[in-house]
Amino acid sequence: MRFASLGSGSKGNGTLFETEETTILVDCGFSLKQTEIRLQRLGKALDEIDAILVTHEHGDHLGGVRRLAKKTGCPVWMTSGTAAEAERRHGLFDSVRVIGGFERFSIGAIEVSPFHVSHDAEEPIQFTFSNGKQRVGLLTDTGEVSSHIERQLDGCDALLLECNYDPDMLAIGPYPYSLKKRVMGRLGHLSNQQAAMLLHEIDTSSLQHLVVMHLSEQNNCEEKAVSAVSGALGCEKKWISIASQKDGLGWREIV
Repeated sequence: MRFASLGSGSKGNGTLFETEETTILVDCGFSLKQTEIRLQRLGKALDEIDAILVTHEHGDHLGGVRRLAKKTGCPVWMTSGTAAEAERRHGLFDSVRVIGGFERFSIGAIEVSPFHVSHDAEEPIQFTFSNGKQRVGLLTDTGEVSSHIERQLDGCDALLLECNYDPDMLAIGPYPYSLKKRVMGRLGHLSNQQAAMLLHEIDTSSLQHLVVMHLSEQNNCEEKAVSAVSGALGCEKKWISIASQKDGLGWREIV
């Protein structure tokens, strides 16, 4: 099993999870042309995507989904709340399949486990993915970490984890107070310190990869994010990977 990022941040998100038989794209916040370019960097083509999963309706996650789905004909999975808001914002989507009850389901050779998160969207979710042997967790776009989230991410072989902001940088940064309050709130994003606290609370003994995701370009920097999570794991900073907005992240294998 392996994974890669097309790009991660407020200007667009997309993450690939793949086995030999199945390729899933989580979110697409890029234009169709940009999506194709970013896939090509990873050695993939549009028609190799088997399904698109959507975490929530914000444009940096959903903005490119409709055109991509229409181009490829692949099904789009999202919650009923996200689907309703997506239709209101972007019009009807073809081939929508509703994720209900947060029950596990399979797409090809990949078992998908959705779980609820706290974000300012209608029915936001994140996921873990398994091929029956390895399991990888994805957590971005949540303002708090619940015991339920901790249970979902406990014992993962790889984890893609939001480190959106550094509190000190956010406090002195250019955002208006209302936006700062939103980012820091329970419906906002995870700080470096919140991400580190999560790592303290879960079993990380099986981790082969930790990827820092969704860094704010104004309110964070790679050094601060990596220092926080490497300190929590007690590992060298160079062991931590970063999914950037511009370049995403190359393929990482889980063995």
